[in-house]
Amino acid sequence: MCGICGEVGLAVDSVFAQRALAQQTHRGPDASAVRQWHQCVPGHNRLRIIDLSSGADQPMANEDESIWVVFNGEIYNFTELRAELVTAGPTLQTHTDTEVLVHLYEEHGPALVERLRGMFAFAIWDDRAQRLLLARDRLGTHRARRVGTGWPGSMDAFQRAI
Repeated sequence: MCGICGEVGLAVDSVFAQRALAQQTHRGPDASAVRQWHQCVPGHNRLRIIDLSSGADQPMANEDESIWVVFNGEIYNFTELRAELVTAGPTLQTHTDTEVLVHLYEEHGPALVERLRGMFAFAIWDDRAQRLLLARDRLGTHRARRVGTGWPGSMDAFQRAI
């Protein structure tokens, strides 16, 4: 039961993410972090369940730090997806379903969601494309909400429902 939040826009800072994480510390007492770029600030409170190492803390990135993810939930078929990824080439550093999301996005883009079985909400920031993918499981077990206008120059916020 982790907590995710973030903000996307032309003039973002870490204040929103830090406040949102402070409001949901009960969702992840083991680690908390915020990452900031010019146009995206994701944050994460972590409850360590699958991989207990600090190397699995979030936000988590790919090797060149162009793809970042914050994730809450469980991907039931992540071991199968992980095995496919390892066969395809990337060296995975952790044993988490979170890292699988990062590399599935590299391979399949937003279509990665079609391959997932589980209950989840996550946000992936693609720094090269300057794009945020906010997704949740099909049944909405792990709800995610987006707040904002979507107009150029505006700020959008996302948060896992508290």
